[in-house]
Amino acid sequence: MTRIYKLLTRPEWLAASDAGVFTGAAVDVADGFIHFSTAAQAAETGRKYFSGVENLVAVAFEAEALGEGLKWEPSRGGDLFPHLYGPLPTGLAVEAMPVELDADGVPMLTGLT
Repeated sequence: MTRIYKLLTRPEWLAASDAGVFTGAAVDVADGFIHFSTAAQAAETGRKYFSGVENLVAVAFEAEALGEGLKWEPSRGGDLFPHLYGPLPTGLAVEAMPVELDADGVPMLTGLT
């Protein structure tokens, strides 16, 4: 199984959990798919897009559970990133972890597997 992560704010995740589905943050809606990162990609994603953002969570999913809507596409540096084309059922989450910021406001995402 391949674990992938969605970074978002706790309020976004709680609202999605209450609804049973996540349809995307503003950037996801604008791009037409839900952005994910692998464990190896998450720290750079956090640094680049979430520095200074308080109350973050990293929500883990098994990539294989997301079905045919999940595509691995080249992005930053040509690396393949997981993108979900369609809504994300929140019940497929295997874990939601709070993300602390370091002294510079960068999300600490080391230790993800």
